[in-house]
Amino acid sequence: MGRIVLHVDMDAFFASAELLRHPEWRGRPLVVGSGPHERGVVSTCSYEARKYGVHSAMPSRTAYALCPDAVFTPPDMPYYAALSRAAFGVFDKYSPYIEKVSVDEAFLDISGTAHLYGGARALGEALRADVRATTGLTCSIGIAPNRLLAKIGSELNKPDGLTMMPFEPREIREFLAPRPAGILWGAGKKTVAALAPYGIATCGDIQRTPESALAAILGSPAAAAALKAHALGISSAEVSAEPEDEKSVSREWTFAEDETARELVRARLLRLVAQVGRRFRRKERWARTAKLKLRTADFTTFSRQAPFATPSRDDFAFRQAALSLFDEAWPEGRAMPPVRLIGFGVANMQNSPDGAAPTLFEDPAQAAREKRERLSAALDRLHDKGLEIHAASQIPPGAR
Repeated sequence: MGRIVLHVDMDAFFASAELLRHPEWRGRPLVVGSGPHERGVVSTCSYEARKYGVHSAMPSRTAYALCPDAVFTPPDMPYYAALSRAAFGVFDKYSPYIEKVSVDEAFLDISGTAHLYGGARALGEALRADVRATTGLTCSIGIAPNRLLAKIGSELNKPDGLTMMPFEPREIREFLAPRPAGILWGAGKKTVAALAPYGIATCGDIQRTPESALAAILGSPAAAAALKAHALGISSAEVSAEPEDEKSVSREWTFAEDETARELVRARLLRLVAQVGRRFRRKERWARTAKLKLRTADFTTFSRQAPFATPSRDDFAFRQAALSLFDEAWPEGRAMPPVRLIGFGVANMQNSPDGAAPTLFEDPAQAAREKRERLSAALDRLHDKGLEIHAASQIPPGAR
């Protein structure tokens, strides 16, 4: 089946947590957040309250106007955090690869563990039952070949549901086609409103619209390409797990079949580099060392590492280092046994870049580095919004 991603979302988490200790509120509309007459907003609400149009981030006064009979209670974050830790303790039993999105939401890569439970669905059902037994709460799950589809799946059968999404490209397209465009990453309210005058309202409409036409509507070829891909169920974003006290950040890819084409292995390496960069920049830090791993079909492993010219955190420096190490491990024109695995990582971290002595004059190298870092950060923000862009191709010559 290839890559298998599970998205788990705790159902109305704060509200459900409150019902554990206030069972007398069950069946009544419940709002967690500011009081009904305070200047504040709703953190979350029960499904009974949602029937009245109440939703998170809504002013509490508006929620009260919509549902005056609701129970209003302030949030208790330490209590919710304890329940969250218990839930994530359950998740950890089903996969070592967990990407925490928030206190009540996570992606799990279960590619290597699904078979232990008799398949992905059986694992998902076991996880749901385990969460309920451990925390007393319910969760909804989506299982799919990528994060985008897993997230969509977890929303389809709430609360306390499990959705197995299709895995074959044709079935994915057909599944998405009748659904509203707003379910896609990168299709927020503004994008949906921009598409509406052109009769583009569903994923199928986006599938049938030429990318050039989407680019003209949205004013961005990159946004159009990402939206088109997502409407087809295509997303390269993968589950990334990052330990709290890591000494390095790395990613590896095992090919479904041993790969002999150097350019394909190189292309996969560049995708790993982009993932490492995004994860690395979630904290304020710089790396001094780049590392490459290449493993062939006979399990021979080629490991290479080299220092950066200066401590680095930008995509261009990471890509340059990765390609240099790759060319050393597999020179162009040299025969190589079929490749089983490729990996890239950075290590030897520090909390600030090495700075030269203060000077009245601008250091061109430092200015270029800072420009690359700003651009990389901007591309990270675009990626988080669902716009997957190849960073190196966007780096202007002046930043190099």
